[in-house]
Amino acid sequence: MEKSENYQLLEQQAAALLKDEHDLIASMSNLAALLFSGLPNVSYAGFYRYQNGELILGPFQGPVACMHIPLGRGVCGTAAQTQKTQIVPDVHKFSGHIACDADTNSEIVVPLIKNEQLLAVLDIDSHDFNNFDQIDAKYLKKIIQLV
Repeated sequence: MEKSENYQLLEQQAAALLKDEHDLIASMSNLAALLFSGLPNVSYAGFYRYQNGELILGPFQGPVACMHIPLGRGVCGTAAQTQKTQIVPDVHKFSGHIACDADTNSEIVVPLIKNEQLLAVLDIDSHDFNNFDQIDAKYLKKIIQLV
């Protein structure tokens, strides 16, 4: 299955899974699990919630993760501060990268913005270099808006 087709299927599954769900944490939990199991070469999929001026670990699938990330720090903090998706083909070349998992080599972080307010960021890691691209960014942005 080609990448776009896989994402279309994941988007349909996410819509069905999150339909009529009003709890943010429950939605994030199931979405993290769906993306972790449905995307190839992913070693971590999870949310960092924006609260009190920092990112705080939310629902995720994968190895133990950092619990607090300041805005502007690392890939997640940069995505939160700029409110723009960050695609990092080699995290070792990203200035200020926070290595929660030393085996991570590439990452994509998509901000979740509702009513012009940052709610969280979706963080997805891979042990493979250059695992994420604009196709990932396009579909992940659509999928997290379902939360």
